[in-house]
Amino acid sequence: MATTTSGDDVGDADTTDTVLETRDLVRRFGELVATDEVNLRVERGEFRSVIGPNGAGKTTLFNLISGALAPTSGQVVFEGEDVSGLAPHERVRRGIGRSFQITNVFAGRSVRENVRVAAQSVFDDRISFRDRFLRGADEFDDVNERTEWTLERVGLADRAEERAGSLAYGDRRRLEIGLVLATDPQVVLLDEPTAGMSREETRATMRLIDEVLADRTLLLIEHDIDLVMNVSDRITVLDRGRELATGTPEEVAANEAVQAAYLGGERR
Repeated sequence: MATTTSGDDVGDADTTDTVLETRDLVRRFGELVATDEVNLRVERGEFRSVIGPNGAGKTTLFNLISGALAPTSGQVVFEGEDVSGLAPHERVRRGIGRSFQITNVFAGRSVRENVRVAAQSVFDDRISFRDRFLRGADEFDDVNERTEWTLERVGLADRAEERAGSLAYGDRRRLEIGLVLATDPQVVLLDEPTAGMSREETRATMRLIDEVLADRTLLLIEHDIDLVMNVSDRITVLDRGRELATGTPEEVAANEAVQAAYLGGERR
């Protein structure tokens, strides 16, 4: 897989199967520049990690890609289409999935209902206005099949009737991965999926991601550097909103600028 260095992640488009790009992506909050002309090119099937110190712009970048934030300038391009002006649900329908740093489930609803809502978001444009009012939520075969398939895949079929809020932390994370999987994404943004987990829970979560999302393109924000080095095809390092470096784990670990800004500080 091709490797690049700082600011040079946008190479020759004809040489790769690019699924996601950001082009000179800027987001300002008043005088604060959270992302500063970030250029990413992510290849189909790649496992890309995004790392950097606190405040580097990692979650802001994910918010821009998923549509939670609008860019001040620049573009988000998915499958060759500029999606910068699309709402988050429209990006989900096109194939961009997202898990959050804080578990994002309907705590008062059952596990099955949570997954069904996610599955229905994909089929929503196929359900007529009339059917929305005259048929129950559990009467749509495509949605039901996707829901049950997802519950089996993430190992929650036997807990489908439990309230999501009653699940242990690790299982709530498992459910959140299920919500992403239910939308059948091509690209999945994983924002610290192992935050707050024990080492054993972290291993279980990464195994699950490998099992159910291995055929997708993955972007990961993670502070566990050893984990990042083990799972990533390529790593992008952000610092103060700018891309500092992009390359293989070996190249990034050997980069002196990265060591000075991030890795060295983490390992002291």
